[in-house]
Order: sequence, then C-alpha cells, then structure tokens
Amino acid sequence: MLRVTLLLIVCAATIGCVQRTITVTSAPAGALVYLNDEEIGRTPTTVPFTWYGLYDVRLIKDGYETLNTTRRAEPPLFDTLGLDLISEVSPETKRVDLQWHFTLTRPAPVDEELTVDRARQLRALLDAEAAHTHDQTTIQTESNEP
Repeated sequence: MLRVTLLLIVCAATIGCVQRTITVTSAPAGALVYLNDEEIGRTPTTVPFTWYGLYDVRLIKDGYETLNTTRRAEPPLFDTLGLDLISEVSPETKRVDLQWHFTLTRPAPVDEELTVDRARQLRALLDAEAAHTHDQTTIQTESNEP
C-alpha cells in the first residue's frame, strides 16, 4: 500500500500542464482592451485563457477610433482534441502564447465648412416644412369658420 501511495505522489508531482496566454499589443500602446466584453487591461497586456475559439476584441484609446473586431484562438497540434490529454499528463509544462497586434486609426478630420453648410441646408429644410405646416393649419382653420 505504501508503494502505491508513493507512486501516486511521484506521478502527481511530475505531471505537467498547458499554460495558455493571450498577449494583446497595439500601436499606439496604452489602449484599453476588452475580451468578450470583459476589461483585461491596457496594451501591452497578457492574460491567461482556457478556451480556444472566437473572441470579441475591443480596443479604446482617446483620440483614436474604437476598434471592434474578432480573433480566433487556434490550438497548436499538441493541444487538439485527443492529444490534449497526453499534453496534460506529460511531465513537462507546455506553453501557448497567442500574440494579437492591432493598429488603431485616428478619426477622419472634420471639414468645418462642409458641416456648417449642411447645417444651413437642414435649417432651411426645417423652416420650409414649418412654413408649409403653418399654411396647412391656416387653410384648415379658415375652412372651418362659419
């Protein structure tokens, strides 16, 4: 019985594992990162993960457009279905570090003259509609008078 117990302790002490991390970087650095709507930190940042598959990624930084995208975490061969059991019980620790880099863009410059011109056009359209509505109300009121 003592031999079996010692054997189990030795086996448990020598079993390795797979450490999985995702490292997110950006240009410029310092963007706030969300993975699947969970804030994980500012770039560059590294977080552990458990599941392979599709991740929703959002990066936010003042002065830059918010980036919403998806990335797929693909397993290496040793961590695919069936082989992952062997990886988990092998004596060495295996590492998977996915590197995801994103480039943020600045918003397009606003043409102030064009914006003011569009505002004037909108005001003229609203004024014309208001005048038309007023004329319709006046016509209805005059026709209803005895």
